[in-house]
Amino acid sequence: MMKTILVAEDEPFLRETIQLGLEEHQVHVIVVSNGDDAVAEIQKSPPDLLLLDLLMPKRDGYSVLAFLRQNSFNFPVIILSNLSDELDQSKCIELGAKDYLVKSDMDEDELWPNIQKYLL
Repeated sequence: MMKTILVAEDEPFLRETIQLGLEEHQVHVIVVSNGDDAVAEIQKSPPDLLLLDLLMPKRDGYSVLAFLRQNSFNFPVIILSNLSDELDQSKCIELGAKDYLVKSDMDEDELWPNIQKYLL
């Protein structure tokens, strides 16, 4: 069965690059550009994995994580952010994120190996 990855990223070029990169691995990719749309998509049909940016319009990644926790969703969430501060990272892990990837520290070829293990 095909896995579904929800990508919540407000930067259009990055969103498209991530989507194209993931689709090469035979996964279904849904993209949204803000936190409200991410929550709406999750309520409609929870994904197998969420790639979540922290700084987004309408509702930030922290609020999305808090929503997931309050509503007992348990699919893996991987933070994909340019915030490289240790405090941000530990806060996200405390809120239930499985991993924290810094966008500027990786290229698109590194994304799949970093998230594939959470789709098993």
